[in-house]
Amino acid sequence: MIRRIPVPAGKHPQVGARALFEFEDKSLALFNVDGQLFAIDDSCPHQGASLCGGRLDGRQIQCCAHGLRFDLASGYLLNSNKLKVANYPVEVVDGQAFIVIVPQESAP
Repeated sequence: MIRRIPVPAGKHPQVGARALFEFEDKSLALFNVDGQLFAIDDSCPHQGASLCGGRLDGRQIQCCAHGLRFDLASGYLLNSNKLKVANYPVEVVDGQAFIVIVPQESAP
């Protein structure tokens, strides 16, 4: 079942900013890049370091721990398809942002 998680009030980042919030057992990072929202798990798949506080360069986030850089749109490590951070579509309806969680068995 697809779930749409509303972004809490005060957690919708302005352009160029980011927000971190907890939902159930997930820590999610939400980025606003030139008005487009991107959501990822806030845990680097390498060793679990937080990604929300990393260096943001366009659609790329750099892990503070070891410098790995991930594309926010695809979740993949730059120049590789071997390592990926979980990423989620974001929908905005009437000004409310929703992070869309698709169960693994439903994912394409």
